[in-house]
Amino acid sequence: MSTSITRRTTAAALGLTAALVLAACGNPSDGGTTEVAAASGDTVKINLSPDQNRVTTGKVDAIAAEVPEEIRKRGTLEIVDSSGSAAPLTFFATDNKTVIGVEPDIAHLVADVLGLKPHINTVSWENIFVGLDSAKYDVGFSNITVTEERKEKYDFATYREDNLGFEAKKGSGLKITGPADVAGRTVAVNSGTNQEKLLVEWSKENEKAGRKPVDIKYYQNDSDTYLALQSGRIDLYLGPNPTAAYHAATTGKTEVVGTYSGAGAGLQGLIAATTKKDSGLAKPLADALNHVIENGTYAKVLQRWGLSDEAVTTSAINPPGLPKTDK
Repeated sequence: MSTSITRRTTAAALGLTAALVLAACGNPSDGGTTEVAAASGDTVKINLSPDQNRVTTGKVDAIAAEVPEEIRKRGTLEIVDSSGSAAPLTFFATDNKTVIGVEPDIAHLVADVLGLKPHINTVSWENIFVGLDSAKYDVGFSNITVTEERKEKYDFATYREDNLGFEAKKGSGLKITGPADVAGRTVAVNSGTNQEKLLVEWSKENEKAGRKPVDIKYYQNDSDTYLALQSGRIDLYLGPNPTAAYHAATTGKTEVVGTYSGAGAGLQGLIAATTKKDSGLAKPLADALNHVIENGTYAKVLQRWGLSDEAVTTSAINPPGLPKTDK
């Protein structure tokens, strides 16, 4: 099965379409749902309850046979994701304990194809990689971007585009199209992410051009970040575009004022299932992803979370990713 991927690149990789673009509203009387408008203009009702009725698919024996014997005998796929609540990627349902979102949905589809029972382990961001390194977990489905640095330790099977979003207080008047627009600005970002790498690079670029660097801030959780944004202690928050657009739509207090590819200029960033290097899982993961892309269940998952614009046409193993940071 082919693992090549059709890329959409631009010289600046700017002006990417927001996955969620219009107002959203919660509807607790309707089983815990929220409505968002996807980029296509259609309204998508998102189920926030623990009863997800996930999209499912059947086992494919030929692909399941590719899974390393130890995992096949165990019968479970140990999946790891981040504990940070980041709708619509990974977050908690209305019972505050069931993990839902596009990431666990795709992970469940892959497990279906492989004939394995999905077991989701929710940990802090840094412990995703600690657990993969120690083989405690088989695969990470947690909005993990392919980067050249990560490829030294991990194998990747791509399944979604990676677009970043600059979120500002509503009515800020800001518009972010490049490094000069954040010169001297106070910007929050999560540590250890590709967003941080890009922001650091932009800050260095500003200094080289004689502009002010970016004042980069880090917060323990999203609630602290958004409090800082509303109080004016920070100007911007740089994170995954789907979460920024979803937050802006559901709260009405913020807006996305600029987007950027997660792989930098000229290369479309990609999100991927992530495994320890040479674990033997990269090929069966890519083959499983290609199968659900072909049979249409992948498209149904993206559509139910309002993320159809981030679809890929095929899953690629270890494609080019965010370049290493210049020392």
